[in-house]
Amino acid sequence: MDRIVLDHMEFYGYHGCLSEERQQGQKFFVDLTMQLDLRAAGEQDDLGQTVNYADVFTKIRSVVEGEPCRLIEAVAERIASMVLREYPRVQCVDVTVHKPSAPIPGDFRDVAVAITRERA
Repeated sequence: MDRIVLDHMEFYGYHGCLSEERQQGQKFFVDLTMQLDLRAAGEQDDLGQTVNYADVFTKIRSVVEGEPCRLIEAVAERIASMVLREYPRVQCVDVTVHKPSAPIPGDFRDVAVAITRERA
């Protein structure tokens, strides 16, 4: 299956279990891979035969910068559900939500969750 990849999208959100996270907010990064058939888009050079990734970016921004969740697992689930609902050409989506400033006592580079969801 062909893929469209949006990598390391940066947003500012208010997700977390701690009140400080929900008040102060922090940066989140999202990686997204959409699996779909891109043959017709490539052969016909037609945006109507693919998914407009600028539109996808805007909708992901509205999820991450929108209503706060306690868990980044929930953020990832909302993104995956939105993509499958809004873009019927997409057959499968991989979503990774990174929270590099998670409140963990100790040194680390990143905390992330990754999910895969397929069209039923």
